[in-house]
Amino acid sequence: METNIIVSGFGGQGTLFAGQVLAYAAMDAGKHVTWIPSYGPEMRGGTARCTVTISDESIGSPLTRNPAIVLAMNLPSLDMYEPMMVEGGLVIANSSLINREIEREDLRGFYIPAAEMAEDIGNPRLSNMVMVGALLEAEEVLPLEVVKKALEEHLPKRHHKTLPSNFKAMDDGAAFVRALS
Repeated sequence: METNIIVSGFGGQGTLFAGQVLAYAAMDAGKHVTWIPSYGPEMRGGTARCTVTISDESIGSPLTRNPAIVLAMNLPSLDMYEPMMVEGGLVIANSSLINREIEREDLRGFYIPAAEMAEDIGNPRLSNMVMVGALLEAEEVLPLEVVKKALEEHLPKRHHKTLPSNFKAMDDGAAFVRALS
């Protein structure tokens, strides 16, 4: 099975990092994976997105025209990718920055107040990990524990002090989706 995921937002939201974490976890789990970042020239505030493809078999092309899953960190991301998604696709929308409903009736969606949840943890930069946790609960892409282990193994040692808050953010995102189901 092959799953195409787009993580999209603006620079500084950790969209590329969220995709990297998923890619490392997929590799560590023995899956085939591609990770393709794309960002504007601005460091913060410009468009930032990445495509992650996870598969049990070789990946024919890393390009994704019709994603199955979109993590929309802001409204322009939802506006851009909702029309392209496959029928039955999954949208995880950051309701902290998205003020509209998903328009397509053939998509599944969860609205996660990721920014507020990250603030409650004590670090507004954790909204990306809240969204990753929500994704992993909503769709069986990878087990949450595999993603946590990959984060611990691939995060530079100097950042290991952030692991507990990253893990809490993922747990909180997963719990939020679980409560909705």
